[in-house]
Amino acid sequence: QVQLVESGGGLVQPGGSLRLSCAASKFTLDYYTIGWFRQAPGKEREGVSYISPSDGSAYYIDSVKDRFTITRDNAENTVFLQMNSLKPEDTAVYYCAASRRQLHLKTWEGAYDYWGQGTQVTVSS
Repeated sequence: QVQLVESGGGLVQPGGSLRLSCAASKFTLDYYTIGWFRQAPGKEREGVSYISPSDGSAYYIDSVKDRFTITRDNAENTVFLQMNSLKPEDTAVYYCAASRRQLHLKTWEGAYDYWGQGTQVTVSS
């Protein structure tokens, strides 16, 4: 069935790096805005980064700017989130999601058609 599958999470020390992958099955990501969201224990889910379907424009929240990089590989039907200089406050379950709606709706969770199951990222010494 149609699905998104995240991978790449794990336990890393502060200052370390991880690369998350979001792979699509049974549909093509080319025409979708992809968002990475995260939810920390006891907190609401928040959008972290987004990438447009057309020109690959990337967007980030301030707390991850200059540390995280979102990219897409349409040939592999996969979107990546490279996370560097990780901090304990980055600890969360990370989800990717795909939206066919207009790009200006990217921060609205209701705009997303498909969600992955999530991957745990833990930053701790």
